[in-house]
Amino acid sequence: MGLYLILIGVQGAGKGEQARFLSGEYGIPHVSTGDLFRAMRTRTDDFAVSIQQTMAAGKLIDDETTNAVVRERLSQPDAANGAILDGYPRTPMQADWFAGFLGTRGESLRAVMLFELDLFTAFKRAFGRVSTPDEKKSYNIYYNADGLAWSFEDHPEKAYPPRLVATAKGETLKRRPDDANAHAIIKRIDLFLEQTAPLIAYYRDKGLLHTIDAVQPIADVSDHLRRLIDTKTT
Repeated sequence: MGLYLILIGVQGAGKGEQARFLSGEYGIPHVSTGDLFRAMRTRTDDFAVSIQQTMAAGKLIDDETTNAVVRERLSQPDAANGAILDGYPRTPMQADWFAGFLGTRGESLRAVMLFELDLFTAFKRAFGRVSTPDEKKSYNIYYNADGLAWSFEDHPEKAYPPRLVATAKGETLKRRPDDANAHAIIKRIDLFLEQTAPLIAYYRDKGLLHTIDAVQPIADVSDHLRRLIDTKTT
């Protein structure tokens, strides 16, 4: 049986960090629907072009198309033994489809991890994060600033709000554009609250939901996840 896991959590809850850990620990890919849709922009096949047109028009990608993108990704060889889903499913309809899809392969969802984090901390983790250009190491000006030099730099004519400038070991760090926009962060939090509540109840009713305290240090969260998953695979 393959190891199929779903990670749910507000921005800043550490899903990406833990997905990388789990991917290395269990040899299964981290499948982010955000990354999948961004990758569509570099493709020229009809399926990708239709998605590009939908995104360019500012429309939401429907459930059927989203499911097709996930099916395509999970059909690749590296996902033969499982996958860590991040950002999917977003609706109970997608969750139903995913369960059926796994069933056709003789598989089933092993667990759903809900990363619990208060929303103020979530905001600070998103607004304060910076990373190396290759995104292999990240920092946060509020929580993980050891070795980090940072400041907010005013525009010479005060035309724009101050921008965060950060360096580590002489290297200029980068910030995600949407993390620099407080309104965009709040919109993402609102969207998470709107979309996730039905899924939490959905998976809790199925006995698949496990709650993780995402305020803990990264290593403690990783250890909790490992112990939990190992009980599901033995």
